[in-house]
Amino acid sequence: MSKKTFNPTDWQPAEPAKQISLPVQSLPFGEVGGASDLELIVTRIESTSTDIAPNYADWRDLGFALADALGESGRNYYHRLSRFYPSYSQSETDKQYSACLASHGHGVTIRTLYHLAKSAGVNVSIPQPPKSPSLGGVGEAKSPIPQNGEMENLGKVDFSPMGESEGASLPAFPKEIFETLPGLLQAITSNADSSEDADLLLLGSLTVFSACMPNVYGVYGQHEVFPNLFLFVTAKASAGKGRLSLCRRLVEPIHQMMRQQCKAEQEEYKLKLTQYNASSDKAHEEKPEEPPLRTLIIPANNSATGLFQLLKENNEKGLIFETEGDTLAQTFKSEHGNYSDGFRKAFHHETISYNRRKDREFVELASPQLSALLSGTPKQVSSLIPNAENGLFSRFMFYFMNLRPIWKDVFAGDDEQPLEHKFDVYGKEFLGFNLFLRQQLGRFRFAFSSSQQKAFNAYFEQTQLQYLELCGDDYVGSIRRLGLIAFRLAMIMTALRIIDTGEVASVLVCSDVDFNTVMEMVKVLVLHAAFIFELLPKDTATPQPLNHKRQLLDALPAEFDRQTYLAIAKNLNIPDKTAEKQITRFINAGLLVRQSHGSYSKTTTK
Repeated sequence: MSKKTFNPTDWQPAEPAKQISLPVQSLPFGEVGGASDLELIVTRIESTSTDIAPNYADWRDLGFALADALGESGRNYYHRLSRFYPSYSQSETDKQYSACLASHGHGVTIRTLYHLAKSAGVNVSIPQPPKSPSLGGVGEAKSPIPQNGEMENLGKVDFSPMGESEGASLPAFPKEIFETLPGLLQAITSNADSSEDADLLLLGSLTVFSACMPNVYGVYGQHEVFPNLFLFVTAKASAGKGRLSLCRRLVEPIHQMMRQQCKAEQEEYKLKLTQYNASSDKAHEEKPEEPPLRTLIIPANNSATGLFQLLKENNEKGLIFETEGDTLAQTFKSEHGNYSDGFRKAFHHETISYNRRKDREFVELASPQLSALLSGTPKQVSSLIPNAENGLFSRFMFYFMNLRPIWKDVFAGDDEQPLEHKFDVYGKEFLGFNLFLRQQLGRFRFAFSSSQQKAFNAYFEQTQLQYLELCGDDYVGSIRRLGLIAFRLAMIMTALRIIDTGEVASVLVCSDVDFNTVMEMVKVLVLHAAFIFELLPKDTATPQPLNHKRQLLDALPAEFDRQTYLAIAKNLNIPDKTAEKQITRFINAGLLVRQSHGSYSKTTTK
């Protein structure tokens, strides 16, 4: 295996990466709505193995709270919540709960449990029944689908319908992944002011970098693929998606370098053309050829031929960066600007053909490598993607930003370097890396290890099965393309490791750290995409029936028996036989586990 050396000292280093520490998001505290609400909160606590009562006083009050609300029935909950204490004892817990029952609580109510949970960083909000959504004004808001293979309890994802002030509440990436990112990504995301902001900077950085990694490729599904990504960040106005503009600065030096090169070539061309026109012996002279229009960032507001021509002149590579998604949507609706077909082909590097009328020239792009970063409001998503069956949807990573009703201190950090200047430094650092890749004679093939391939295939096989059961055929394309997106994300991270190590081999094998990071990101991205998917208009003339199987799964507690699910099914007007068949289908799809005869549980995150 050949080795090449990349010397980081040849270009200006970025500031040392900081360890990112993100605050736990605090959600509104509410009253308990009943036993199902308590089960919801307890399941959330169990999913994170959180000890909400680390000292005796809290543990005692936790017992009082459960005894006051549930009496003897609360004993099981007391054990479930106490077992995360390092010195948990079943007999001591039983003894303490019996004492709490005998003491009649001393005025401690179930609200104490919620207070302890919230203080420990647990989401204590209770999801409300969905109302009419505002994404395109069509469809019905539904909760995000549980995570696949390692399915989380739906209670961990609480949201209100889009269009209301509090917005949706979808999960962010686990904060632990930011501590093991490649150095440049750590430095970039260390500037985040929230979990979602860190996700935004990470996804935005990976997307713009995906357009600037020459000579890096991989083989996926027996096809040669490149790192290019499509990202759409959606949120209400003022939710914070404007921070994506910082990510453009990461590749602005490359864009400006190409523009300066183009300017120099144009000046040389004009000089040669003037000399040619002044020559009296044109028969023996060759007319100078106009140089290509070199640019990295291609405007979305373009004609189809204009876009394809720019791609052709830039070695079939480019980046569309638009902070207003309706710019592209309006372009697609114009007479000469609908390049949606070519946009979709570019995702898979499929051949794009077009005709230049001016020169009567037929042109082909053999392997277009286009990246795209868009942001906009939820309505702009439906404007760009007219229905859930549109193939453009499945090609994008989607990230929905929650609207946080928090006023940020706009003067914090005034004594520090402005973020624009920091990102300019990161951009210069990446420029050096980009130039290094350009100068290499050979290409670098990215690959998963054999164990990673097995884990990758197992995860997406199970994920596809689960979402096929819950969303139907139309969402399968999104799962399959999300596999390709995951492969590309890992490819970019592996390439960025070259900056840290200083060495690159002809075959870039993904590290287990980067593989695990990408898979954790995918588990969150699939929920965000499913949320948007459910709210897009369906391409049908008849109204869509309610998704009873989704309603049934949502309503099931973490653990239940046959009588419980039949009672829930009855409330949803689902016949017993239908419910029994659906429970079996959930088990086959890996959404439920049969613990014993007549006893079931939801698949939970380990």
